[in-house]
Amino acid sequence: MKMLKLSISVLALAALLISCAPDSASFVSTEYILTTDLRDGKFVYVGVSDGISGAVNPSLRAEPGEKITVTLVNSGHGAHNISFPELNVESGTLDKKGETTSVTLTVPDEDVALNYEDTSHARLGMSGLLLVGNVADPSDAAAVQPTGVTVEYALETAVLEGRMVFVGKGGGIDGLTNPDLKAGLGDTVKVTLTSGEGAEHDITFDKLGFHSDHVVGKGSNVTLEFIANREGTFAYYCSIPGHRQAGMEGKFVVGSGVAPAENTSSGDHVEMASVGNTVVPAGPADASAVDIVRDPADLPGPIGERGPELIRIDLETVELSGQLADGTTFKYWTFNGKVPGPFIRVRVGDTVEVHLKNLPDSSMAHSVDFHAVTGPGGGAVATQTQPGGETMFTFKAINPGLFVYHCATPMVAQHIANGMYGLILVEPEGGLPAVDREFYVMQGELYTAQPFGTTGALTEDVTKLLNEDPEYFMFNGASMGLTSDAHALRASVGETVRIFFGVGGPNFTSSFHVIGEIFDRVYDQASLTSAPLTDVQTTLVPPGGATMVEFRLEVPGRYILVDHALARLQRGLAGYLYADGDPVPDIFDATETPGSGH
Repeated sequence: MKMLKLSISVLALAALLISCAPDSASFVSTEYILTTDLRDGKFVYVGVSDGISGAVNPSLRAEPGEKITVTLVNSGHGAHNISFPELNVESGTLDKKGETTSVTLTVPDEDVALNYEDTSHARLGMSGLLLVGNVADPSDAAAVQPTGVTVEYALETAVLEGRMVFVGKGGGIDGLTNPDLKAGLGDTVKVTLTSGEGAEHDITFDKLGFHSDHVVGKGSNVTLEFIANREGTFAYYCSIPGHRQAGMEGKFVVGSGVAPAENTSSGDHVEMASVGNTVVPAGPADASAVDIVRDPADLPGPIGERGPELIRIDLETVELSGQLADGTTFKYWTFNGKVPGPFIRVRVGDTVEVHLKNLPDSSMAHSVDFHAVTGPGGGAVATQTQPGGETMFTFKAINPGLFVYHCATPMVAQHIANGMYGLILVEPEGGLPAVDREFYVMQGELYTAQPFGTTGALTEDVTKLLNEDPEYFMFNGASMGLTSDAHALRASVGETVRIFFGVGGPNFTSSFHVIGEIFDRVYDQASLTSAPLTDVQTTLVPPGGATMVEFRLEVPGRYILVDHALARLQRGLAGYLYADGDPVPDIFDATETPGSGH
């Protein structure tokens, strides 16, 4: 029997869930219950609650701004979950028959079609639509009369002039970037999407509810076929987070391009989708998440006296789950598995050979732009590297200084925010003056869909990134990452300390300060050939900039590294420097009072 029946136990459980609904009715307007099934060789969702009972991958309905709950019951046939990718909402994964999970979400305050899917099985048929407001249900064959006309388009993905784009192939759109696509009301539309550069992409038709499978790997393609069932002008775009904002968006014109009067409130122009003030629930924390904090003492020693050489640098772009805070994980994008990337040390006159390898399991193309490079893109023009690929270029280090490097693949700010930045030191001829301790510290921001302090697996929020509204500020990649015993800075009284400090950003300037210390020397803007500033309390470092500070430790104790925009301390931005040694009452003599936090 091809169609598998739902078990009595699953239906009973669903009924129990429905009976419990009044407990949450005070804050949830609509509740849906789905279960999982395997039909005709495809995984599917099946409706259980009233209105969708028995429907396969049913279209769910909600009003703009409404809060809804969707409960998923696993009837067997493997591990499943439910996600709403445009809202960054994802449930836990159900491994066993009879298990349940729920997500509660507030839908956007506009007419829009949103996807829901199983993150592992969407390509095998496990996906449907959440239709908000007056959006027509594309599964409703009676919604529009088919014309029998088929309109075909071919698009290829590309990176052009710093933007991710769709490029037309053939016909009247050949060679056009993000070309306008047109169809008559009721026409059948066939769009073939080919990956031209190998990164993961799809194509989604906003407000119409049609979206393709993903293409992964250069030359791979997918064809999306649907009936143009609403008149108006709509956006088509790639729904991979950040790709639309990086430039992958065009217009789809149906009929006259003007929406019927009753739908004008939802907009008949191309606009960006927004989830407003939706609070996106976190998934369960990833038990396999690793420590991504770059230890501040992890840097090569001074070069000293030597002549110019050929230096090889090997970088790997690694996407991995890391520990953001206790009980909190995040999918970082990194150079060599840590944040920041490795500290690179060369001398002026060296020829540097950069090898960039993008691991095969990456979902994105990556690259590297060195601010120390004199040449187009800082090397980014030569290192746009697809998953599984490797690129190489050389440059001569002709300017001494301390320079930021970062990923420069569109959307550049997204790659930086997710962890792809580091420092390269080009020592002047003869090297730097000797000090006892050197440390490597970088400041960055993280833009999560969940509020600061949320536990679980957090997800990125590109809208917050574009609005410059971070949830976390961090030293070396994690909330309070340099306050742990494993990663605090350590020295002794009487020693001289040098901190190589940079700001990956991507958006905020740092007012770098060490509470209880005064910088004896500050190499402003990381200019190593200028006379340093002396006796400085706080120094400004812009995003994409750096500084080098030096000071002698006179008194033992714990010193706190901060950005003196001190509200950021409450969002995870602090580090500890421990100075061991005997008290020096001639310089500092005090009895510690409780509650200072120092």
